[in-house]
Amino acid sequence: MKKYSKLIIAAIVALIFIGTFVFLWQKSQPKEIVYSEFTPKTDSILKTTIITGKIEPRNEVNIKPQISGIIAELMKEPGQYVQQGEVIAKVKVIPDMGQLSSAESRVRLADLNLKQAQTDYNREEALHQQKLVSDDEYDKVCQQLRQAKEEKAAAVDALQVVRDGVSKSNASASSTLIRSTISGVILDIPVKVGNSVINSNTFNDGTTIAIVANMNDLIFRGNIDETEVGQLVISMPMKITIGAMQDLQFDASLEYISPKATESNGANQFEIKAAVSVPAGSANGTSGSLRSGYSANAEIVLARAENVITVPESAIEFSGDTTFVYVVKGKENGEKAQYERKQVTTGLSNGVDIEIKSGLTLKDKVRGPEIIADDAEK
Repeated sequence: MKKYSKLIIAAIVALIFIGTFVFLWQKSQPKEIVYSEFTPKTDSILKTTIITGKIEPRNEVNIKPQISGIIAELMKEPGQYVQQGEVIAKVKVIPDMGQLSSAESRVRLADLNLKQAQTDYNREEALHQQKLVSDDEYDKVCQQLRQAKEEKAAAVDALQVVRDGVSKSNASASSTLIRSTISGVILDIPVKVGNSVINSNTFNDGTTIAIVANMNDLIFRGNIDETEVGQLVISMPMKITIGAMQDLQFDASLEYISPKATESNGANQFEIKAAVSVPAGSANGTSGSLRSGYSANAEIVLARAENVITVPESAIEFSGDTTFVYVVKGKENGEKAQYERKQVTTGLSNGVDIEIKSGLTLKDKVRGPEIIADDAEK
């Protein structure tokens, strides 16, 4: 029994040894190199570039107050549409004490002048009725009374403007009411009720009450590398894709290329601007519509070749300024494939396929990259 057990163990060891030897022998044998093969085809080659940027209104208008004061009321909110002349906010005037004192003094002086003019008029009128003064003298006194009344009214208006920011005579044109100067969407209201605001003057730009823009007039603003800017021309068509609206694509037209580069991460970049064609209803400021500052990508076709012979660029062998392909030969009747190295003239490439200007026909077949064993098994 022990004898048979020893024989079985010896047989198993021998089989393992033989199997290992055969496996190593097979692995050491040279494998046949297999290449992928491609047939040239007629296609169109487009060389494109993608520019990253953002969407923004062509013009954003800062609405500023005409007087200094405190925000008393806000009638609008960001995102709402306003018409030109529509009230956005109301300002409560905090009068300047020097101006207020001067305006009050002017009213008092005008009142004194008016009383004196009224007294003179009453005296002249009595004498005129008695035919003791001429019509010319009487007319002069009447004129002085009218001027005194007008001066009193102007002084009162000036006092009301200094004290309240508006007078009764021109309440409809009150400078305390902050109105939009254009029709558009309110992008931002950077102030709150109770904030102090100042009007624009020689020493400062004034406080911005609201930012309003026409969202139907949008531009794409981005930067392009110096290696590609030379291929751009004004009015080139572009396709705009917005990150937040992947299912929509907008047409655009290039309208500006900066004449001066700016350095970014060690590379020279040139700013470009393109007018975006906005479909109706896409920029009304409501939820889901275009918004200022959206990140976007612009695709520009830099060059194109229509209906040309193309092959995958991986089938091309580059040697200096010369390009070659390996044309398949002698594969009929099960023969092993033979490859003939042939010079070709290439043209436009899109990074995947490349144009063949001469050296190949549609009847040829070219060798591609080597097929790796793992890929072949898959």
